[in-house]
Amino acid sequence: MARRGAGRQARTGRLRRDRHPAHKLAGRLGAAAAALCLAAAVPGPSAFAAGEPDAYAFTEGARSVTGAASTTDAARLEPGHTYRSSLPGSGKLYYRLDLDATSTAYVSVTAVPGPGTTVAATDGLRISVQSAQGAPCSAQAVRFGPSRSPHPIAAWGAREVSSGRSLCQGAGAYYVLVERVGAKGSSSDTWPLELAAFSEPPLKLTGATSAPEAWNSASPEPVTGQAVERAGGAGFAAASTVGQGVWRTRIRPGQTLFYKVPVDWGQQPNAVVELGSSSGGSGYVSGALTLSLYNPVRGHVEEAYAGYTGRQTSATLAPLPPVAHVNRHGFADQVTGMRFAGLHYLVVHLAAQTADSFGEGPYGLILRVRVDGTAQPGPDYAGRSEPGRLFEVTAHDRAAATPAGAADGSAALRALAVGGIGAGTVLLAVLGVWTVLARRRAEAR
Repeated sequence: MARRGAGRQARTGRLRRDRHPAHKLAGRLGAAAAALCLAAAVPGPSAFAAGEPDAYAFTEGARSVTGAASTTDAARLEPGHTYRSSLPGSGKLYYRLDLDATSTAYVSVTAVPGPGTTVAATDGLRISVQSAQGAPCSAQAVRFGPSRSPHPIAAWGAREVSSGRSLCQGAGAYYVLVERVGAKGSSSDTWPLELAAFSEPPLKLTGATSAPEAWNSASPEPVTGQAVERAGGAGFAAASTVGQGVWRTRIRPGQTLFYKVPVDWGQQPNAVVELGSSSGGSGYVSGALTLSLYNPVRGHVEEAYAGYTGRQTSATLAPLPPVAHVNRHGFADQVTGMRFAGLHYLVVHLAAQTADSFGEGPYGLILRVRVDGTAQPGPDYAGRSEPGRLFEVTAHDRAAATPAGAADGSAALRALAVGGIGAGTVLLAVLGVWTVLARRRAEAR
């Protein structure tokens, strides 16, 4: 009987505490404090996936669009917008652009093969733009190269308006053809795609129609100095801003890091990426380190590779011409791609197979960025780009590219963690006060 009475008393006590508002709020505060403290104390997702590359960061709010097998059913892409789609292992996809007769349009397509996908050096992506009459406007193919490692790659196409061209000059429908450049033995997995469309207005006055024949093509000296921590982003839209200087981070096999560099009219960008020595292992990984440069419309410009033996190694971009509107009249991608100012992208990839010989890492990485030349006034455009201010370097861009720039998210993350712990402490203190009050009221009854 005593035990049954004690049981009834205990159950009644629990019911009373459950009904009491103070206990309800105390319980909620306790749960909130525990959750907040746990969130502040637990490391981010990448800390748990130590051996796995981060997923590609697609543009937030990107529209979904399905590529068509025929131009008849091609979905429309609007300049100034970004889209998500997918590319099967075989076949080809069409998308449509409805263009006026004066603006130049660009389309960049980023393919994102998944981890573990088998790719060959000659495997890659091809983008072409065609008129409604089937005339070719432009074409570019990018390949994985000696890295033979799956990672995001991007190619671009254009419908250029020029007095020196006879094809692809009128208003109307144009078609973007996206194809996989296959290789025997490669996986037939479907690749997620990110498509971005841009437009460039014409000039008020017609300028030169040939690219400069002479420019400083000497290899610049790498930048030296104290390295500043700056983690890379996981996609074009999430790229971290860096300027001239030395930047440091860590990278895992299979991971790709994105940075953006403000480059104004008349300026020359250059970059060197250094992979630190390993703590063990042996062998040789061909094309282990890849450094790629893309222009403000995500157009592929240049690429450099380096093998890895476990000792420190580096990859250096070839010299590039100063940014100028007339570079579009050149022949090589390294010249035609440097046609406008704005945020240029440096993309660093460490081949997945590096882990087989030297371990999962992460590995130390140094990025040396150089921007030579004095900024000059840009061309006099007769209109605005889509998206707006695409071919400008803003004061915000310059500020973000400094060591103290807002692009360094590590300080913000530390503040968030400290704030979370602080808020959790306050909540726990409040919880203690409510608990004391609840007990006193219960005793008073």
